[in-house]
Amino acid sequence: MNPPIHRNPITAVESPAVGVTIDGLTKNFGTFQALKNVSFTVEPGEIFVLMGPSGSGKSVLLKHIVGLEAATAGRVLINGQDATAEHTLERIRIALVFQAGALFNSLSVYDNLALYPREHRFGDEATIRDKVMRALQILSLENSAQKFPSELSGGMRKRVAIARALVMEPQLMLYDEPTSELDPVMSATISEIIATLKDEYHVTTIVVSHDRELALGIADRVGILMGGELVFLGPPASLRQPADPRIADFFHPRIDLKNPRFKTLET
Repeated sequence: MNPPIHRNPITAVESPAVGVTIDGLTKNFGTFQALKNVSFTVEPGEIFVLMGPSGSGKSVLLKHIVGLEAATAGRVLINGQDATAEHTLERIRIALVFQAGALFNSLSVYDNLALYPREHRFGDEATIRDKVMRALQILSLENSAQKFPSELSGGMRKRVAIARALVMEPQLMLYDEPTSELDPVMSATISEIIATLKDEYHVTTIVVSHDRELALGIADRVGILMGGELVFLGPPASLRQPADPRIADFFHPRIDLKNPRFKTLET
């Protein structure tokens, strides 16, 4: 059974969602061009799913949004402000849920969530405890507060990582492959969590994922990168029968034992 998401008496913190603009973004690593003049917008409160084959530039783009990479050309704006500017990061709360969770194995679940607010002095210990326990309760993890990451299943670690992001009361949530290495049922659960949190917190959400069911099930819009270029931007329903053969092959691949793909892969 999927863990429920508690709605009452939990009260979500009202934070104005933010818009994101990717404007002509280009990123070169030496002679390799990872992103090629990529442009799109993410509306406040939207769930935007970014897809594409491995190595297509998805994670590089995500790093630009959180200000970890400087663009070769173009820019990323969050609410009209340069994403790399210090004042933007100070004014806008951005949370990134890492693919592997990035939990501290030496800390309990509770202390993993409390670490950031303690470091940044978000109130006294009682205030921090309220924030942490609220986030754990929303994700049905309150009974796991004193457990360590090694004692958790893969799905539970993903939920702890999301709960840790919620403690920041973010305006922009970024997820890097949130359903990777999960079984289909838990993948669906994580998708439900992402959609529910977007509705309850009115948070802008950008998800990097290979998960077709997630994209079709919860995305407002989908973007697809291939070779560093944005080759699709639109509603997920359009991907059920895409006209572009490259997108059709990516989104609805067929196993061809007579002409296997691995024989044509680049080395």
